[in-house]
Amino acid sequence: MADFSPLRFHGQAKAALADPVLRENFRGAMDYLRDKRREAFPDPAEETAVRDAAEQIRQRCLSKLPALLELLEANCKKNGIQVHWAVDGAEANRIILDIAKRHAAPTVVKGKSMVSEEVGLNHEMARHGVNCLETDMGEFIVQLDGDTPSHIIMPAIHKNKQEVSDTFAANLDGFTPTTDVDSLIQTGRRVLREHFRTARMGLSGVNFAVAETGTLCLLENEGNGRMCTTVPKVHVAITGIEKVVEWLADVPPLYSAVTRSAIGQRITTYFNMINGPRREGELDGPDEVHLVLLDNGRSQAYRDEELIKTLQCIRCGACMNHCPVYTRIGGHAYGTVYPGPIGKIISPHLLGLEQTSDLVTASTLCGACADVCPVRIPIPDLLQRLRHDAKHQALKAHEPLRGQGVAGSRIEKMAMGGFAFAATHPRLYHTAAGMAGKLRGLMPSNLGPWTSCREAPKPAPVSLNQIMRRRKEK
Repeated sequence: MADFSPLRFHGQAKAALADPVLRENFRGAMDYLRDKRREAFPDPAEETAVRDAAEQIRQRCLSKLPALLELLEANCKKNGIQVHWAVDGAEANRIILDIAKRHAAPTVVKGKSMVSEEVGLNHEMARHGVNCLETDMGEFIVQLDGDTPSHIIMPAIHKNKQEVSDTFAANLDGFTPTTDVDSLIQTGRRVLREHFRTARMGLSGVNFAVAETGTLCLLENEGNGRMCTTVPKVHVAITGIEKVVEWLADVPPLYSAVTRSAIGQRITTYFNMINGPRREGELDGPDEVHLVLLDNGRSQAYRDEELIKTLQCIRCGACMNHCPVYTRIGGHAYGTVYPGPIGKIISPHLLGLEQTSDLVTASTLCGACADVCPVRIPIPDLLQRLRHDAKHQALKAHEPLRGQGVAGSRIEKMAMGGFAFAATHPRLYHTAAGMAGKLRGLMPSNLGPWTSCREAPKPAPVSLNQIMRRRKEK
């Protein structure tokens, strides 16, 4: 597996563009997902109503986030759920590792959890002798391959049927190569079933955490999430602090928005509501349920009146499916857990601008992401704000992102300062424009990255000001 990093974004993007198989895989997948979303919202008025409701709910809940987190903790504890707070990924990993050690769990079966990817849980647990087995089929495939997810809801979207068959052939004993999708899925199920039965600990993400009732809501299509959260004796759920909602009544509108925006479904196959461990007389469920609430840079975004909108995200992936950059280079090129438009505005809070300054400029600012976001996150506006922060030191009104000003250039600053001075002094500006027109033949053909895919610009031989002046003279 290649070692992807946001610091090598440009090289990784160039390699992805040169990979015809990857381009073909993404072309078909993105067309399919866009068509499904379009079919899920046949009535523009209904789409507007769904998005308006989802945006209002997320903004209301975020405005009360500290109080809702305290209420969630209190009600979870009433339900018998043990609540843990983690300031960063290292602390979250320590908490989960301690639980696994306390229960002597050599294997943890995992439902889909992007937050566990965010903190690098699998690698950290493996360092201490605990094997984390991905049970979502897409995650299972990329884990077998030593790969990483390239999409937040469809982890193996970058692979075709033949590549999946090759992965199974290389890693699963007794597998007969096939490109029949049903046979491939059944193979994965047979392998995973025994692990569900014997694992002592299961781990999941959380789509919505309801403060009013202390309920953890989990959406899925494969049933593996339900197996991970009910069969093992211990269930650990991990989520970012922004996933809390105020009331149980907030969940259905968000549920409708996320499923239709993600893969064009009215509802998912499974909707799990977890209210605590197994109670007396119940036939299934874990003996212990733990909830790990992760900050990891989210508080920094929360305290900024503009960047707080990043936390509205409900992780549907629609912005990625419609982004002209992501759809051509895929997720791995970004080198971050969260790729695409949403990753460009989330990752700076998680990793700092030192590592992600190239990502915030990897956008056409076409607005396709904002047009389909079910909670109306103004992603292009936030990208422009992050571009400014990457170039300049923090404003005093905001808690600074790590690495602000890292992309600033003294030469660029001097050049822009010189242009600003000339632009505010008309005589100097028009004289310079006239000279540029006369010397246009000396313009170099290589202007660095700008001319890697563009022709070098040349000043016009006659400026607009000169043309208009001549017209007046006539």
